[in-house]
Amino acid sequence: MSSAPFTLTPAADAAGGLTAPEAARWAARCGLPLAAERHAPVAATAQYIHSVVSVLRELDFGDIPPAAAYRAGEEQHRAAV
Repeated sequence: MSSAPFTLTPAADAAGGLTAPEAARWAARCGLPLAAERHAPVAATAQYIHSVVSVLRELDFGDIPPAAAYRAGEEQHRAAV
């Protein structure tokens, strides 16, 4: 795992993304106070997670049954090698 720091880009801030002070405020509200040097990395990570989740929300899962419908061990393997 890389130890390189995350940084918020000016474009992300201008686009209305989560800012470092907002990340600090939300973390404090949850009882997780952050050291000042962690504000930007946490905001960048949260922004990345938000971007991934927003893509997943656009997917159409209409024909896919929920995970609770899956029964391990009952699947049939029909692949030919």
